[in-house]
Amino acid sequence: MERIAVIGAGTMGSGIAHVCALAGLRATLVDADPAALKRGTATIARNLDRQAGKGRITAADRDRALALIEPGDSLAAAASADLVIEAVPEVAELKGRIFAELDGVAPPHAILASNTSSISITAIAARTGRPEKVIGMHFMNPVPVMRLVEVIRGLGTDDATTRAVMELSRRLGKTPVEVRDFPGFVSNRVLMPMINEAIFALMEGVAEAESIDTVMTLGMNHPMGPLALADLIGLDTCLNILEVLHRELGDDRYRPCPLLRQYVAAGWLGRKTGRGFHSYPPRAR
Repeated sequence: MERIAVIGAGTMGSGIAHVCALAGLRATLVDADPAALKRGTATIARNLDRQAGKGRITAADRDRALALIEPGDSLAAAASADLVIEAVPEVAELKGRIFAELDGVAPPHAILASNTSSISITAIAARTGRPEKVIGMHFMNPVPVMRLVEVIRGLGTDDATTRAVMELSRRLGKTPVEVRDFPGFVSNRVLMPMINEAIFALMEGVAEAESIDTVMTLGMNHPMGPLALADLIGLDTCLNILEVLHRELGDDRYRPCPLLRQYVAAGWLGRKTGRGFHSYPPRAR
């Protein structure tokens, strides 16, 4: 695999294109919104500059990676891709529509991967005529830093597709872990109930947001408190994931906290909007 198309130029999509280009792969970053595409490519350039400034990569590495990234404004950009990685918002119908269209655009040999953090790969694959070549590649945020990729096989995903994605993940400097296609997979099946419970503790007045996070960082040795982590992920994304877990597993322990719903309704989505459970001045976003 040498040509990658990444669909969605947000935080995750730009991060995925970043690591693909740094690994020497030609990466097309696709978004129908010109402003989002501009922000995504600017973010990649800024993060590569930061890595070069800290000595983690050379200036030549940075320049080579930037030269390998191409912008695209439609799914037609996937017509020559060996692998397509979808990284759009966590909305099942949106992902389904994109995969149905990609199936008619991408070449027959291309693997279609989703960066979904909770939605069924089997259901996504059913929107295509190539379920054996549909798989989950769940990267962690921030993509250039976090080493894990959850690799999720749908019911129809074949061994060759899984091997190819595991090998590619290692080429990107990641550690791939294969998991079953089950709501939330492993990462969010475990993480989201913790975040949700921290929000309930805040809503019930057990402690302030800063105190809840301090208990978990200093008492449990977590690198980041659950409320700060929710702000980093995006409160809208957290809500979408919890709704999938609650609906698909039918267990009220995954019921989204009403305070989370209220914050999302208010547009307080975390770092990306400057306000979530904590406040973020422009330099901190």
